This record gives sequence, structure tokens and C-alpha cells, in this order.
Amino acid sequence: MASNLFFNLFLFYCLFFSIIIFPSIAKTSFRPKALLLPLYKDPSTLQYLTKIKQRTPLVPIKLTVDLGAEFLWVDCEQGYVSSTFKSPLCSSAPCSLLYPKICGRCVSPTFLPGCNIDNICIIHPYNPLIWTFISGLASGVKGMAGLGRTKIGLPYQFAAAFSLKRKFAICLSSSTRSKGVIFFGDGPFAFLPNIDLSKSLTYTPLLINPISTGGFLYPGKKSADYFIGVKSIKINDKVVHLNTSLLSIDNKGRGGTKISTVDPYSVLETSIYNAFIDAFEKAMGDQVTRVAAVEPFGACFNSTGIGSTRVGAAVPTIDLVLQNNNVFWRIFGANSMVEVRKDVLCLGFVDGGVGAKASIVIGGHQLEDNFLQFELDYNRLGFSSSLLFRQTTCSNFNFTTN
Repeated sequence: MASNLFFNLFLFYCLFFSIIIFPSIAKTSFRPKALLLPLYKDPSTLQYLTKIKQRTPLVPIKLTVDLGAEFLWVDCEQGYVSSTFKSPLCSSAPCSLLYPKICGRCVSPTFLPGCNIDNICIIHPYNPLIWTFISGLASGVKGMAGLGRTKIGLPYQFAAAFSLKRKFAICLSSSTRSKGVIFFGDGPFAFLPNIDLSKSLTYTPLLINPISTGGFLYPGKKSADYFIGVKSIKINDKVVHLNTSLLSIDNKGRGGTKISTVDPYSVLETSIYNAFIDAFEKAMGDQVTRVAAVEPFGACFNSTGIGSTRVGAAVPTIDLVLQNNNVFWRIFGANSMVEVRKDVLCLGFVDGGVGAKASIVIGGHQLEDNFLQFELDYNRLGFSSSLLFRQTTCSNFNFTTN
């Protein structure tokens, strides 16, 4: 994405109207119990993609899904044509949902019809991928689908448009050849072989970071990311010794544990990462040989001495301990290890550096084939741990019968 201010501002005018059309649908009698979006894993970037149709006439648009992004945006400078495009006036109801509310003039480098007017509301699109080691959007992607905790995020917009319950769930497939799914609204969430995943979830509070963790900081603006309260980390039931103060969100918005779909692997603050790697290597024992690291990972092992189980490689379990010792998110080999080449498995966690914004970021690889339900009205997360134990996966949702 270009960093030019005019270009960044202009992107918003197209993206915002793509959001505010949803409430107009609510005027119909259509009242679904839930809405579904298929998810695809891009093999090159490891981004999770979905498709929507927008514009007049309707055009399919490929988007990268960002769990913590504030809204849906699309790049309107790349062949955007729509007969119903218009800029949202600052006095309109949709603009009242914005914080901060900034008004100005729509300026289009390509003179898009309906743009060049005064007094429209402005918001800055943000692409967090420019800060990751992957950088840039997947091929063919035109924008990002934001599921963040804002009134202009897709979960809130769909709930308002279709009178859905303010909750959504994600299930990321580990395969690039099959689909995962996003649910907006309520269950049941039926997966083959006839399993309703909502019946056996563990719950933990969703925490609010009072300081924005996005690309633009404004006084009083809260983070749109989803945080949970990890109290400690255990490997094979043994506590990893680390600076536990880093696990709390401080008064500058730093620290804590957030969940991300745009980080392909979990990211740990440097001191946590080093303690974690050391503890994991000790738990692996003398029978497994550590080998040269393969970027972006720091700990890799000869896999010829590692067995396999229903839930992946037979390696030490990792527990993210939550509100008490009886509530934990257990990570098994399928979600902790990455096969980088023949006979080499790497621990799928990366070093986030000293002073990282979030001390722990639970990334995509650790989320795959786990079912996560975000209940926004109750500020809680329901999670399943690995679905492989239940002999199903995120790709086992039947789109044709649900």
C-alpha cells in the first residue's frame, strides 16, 4: 500500500460505503440465525482469505481476514467501478459510529464519481502485514475484512443488519486445499461427523486494552484487538519461569496476550521467548537432537526421533494457563510444530523482540483446527483446543447442509 496521505484517505471512501450498505439490508424480512463466510489459507503468504460480493453490479472481492482490524477496507484505485458509490457525509448516521470522527474533503486521484465533495467522514485504513516478516497482501487480494471490537467491524455490522446475536466464531483450516469458516451469529455449529462444537467449549474473559494497538493512536481510543488473560505458561505441566508482569497490559497498552489471524505463527516477547525455548528443549529430552534453526524459527529438531499421534508430533504439550490453573488452552504437536523440510521440525513460535506491543500473540498456526467463539455482549471467548482429539477438523464443516 502506498504511504501517500491522499491515497490512504481516499481508500476509506470506498471501504466505508462497503460497510454501511449492510444496515440497508436489515430493512428486508430476511432474518437468518447466522451468516457464514468460507476461509481459505493462501499457501504463499499463509494469510486466511475470504470472498464477498460488493459494488453495483456485484463483483467478487478477495479479502485477507484480520481478527483485530477495525473495519472492512478495499483498494478503490485498482479497477473499482460501482454505479452506487457515494461518499458518507459527516452528518450521516454511519459517520456517528466513528471514533475519532474526522471530517474533510474526498480527493480521488482517479476522479471517482461521487467522490470530490466536502464534509465527508475520514478514517485511515491500516495494513498490519507491512510490519510482519511476510509483508504485503496475498495475490489477488483487494483489502482486509476486519473483525475487530468496533461498531464498524463486521461482527457488529452484521449483527445490526440482520438482528443477529453479537457473537462470531472462527475455525481456520490447516490445509491450503480445504475451507475453514467464519460464523456470524449463533450456532449450532455442526461439523462432520455430526458434532456441535459449541457444546464443549472452555470459556475465558475477553480483556480490553485501553490503548489502541492499531496503526494510528488517538487519545481515549481503545484497541480493537481481542486479548485474553494468560497468567503463566506450562510445558509438560511444568511452569516456564518468566517475568509475569509482562503478561498484564500496562497503562501504556503494552503487554498481555492477543489473538491474531495475520501473524502466521505465535510471537513472544524476547525474554519470554528465550525462557520458553529453553524449557521446551529440556522437555524434549536427550533423545531428540536440536539442529540448525530455519528462519523465522529459532528452535528446530531432527524429527526422525519424534513419533506421531492423533494430534500431531509427539512433543511436549504447551499450556496457556488462564484465569486459574484449571482453565488452560492446551497446544499439541499439530499446532506447536512446523515441518520445514524432510526430517526437520521447528517449534512454530517466533521472537517478537524486546518491548513488543503485546507480550504474547497467538498466531494462525496455533489457531488452526481450533474452534473459537467470540461472545461480544458477554466479553468472553469460548475455545475448543485441538479438534483432532474429536476426530474432526475445521475443514469438516458442511456448507451444503447448514
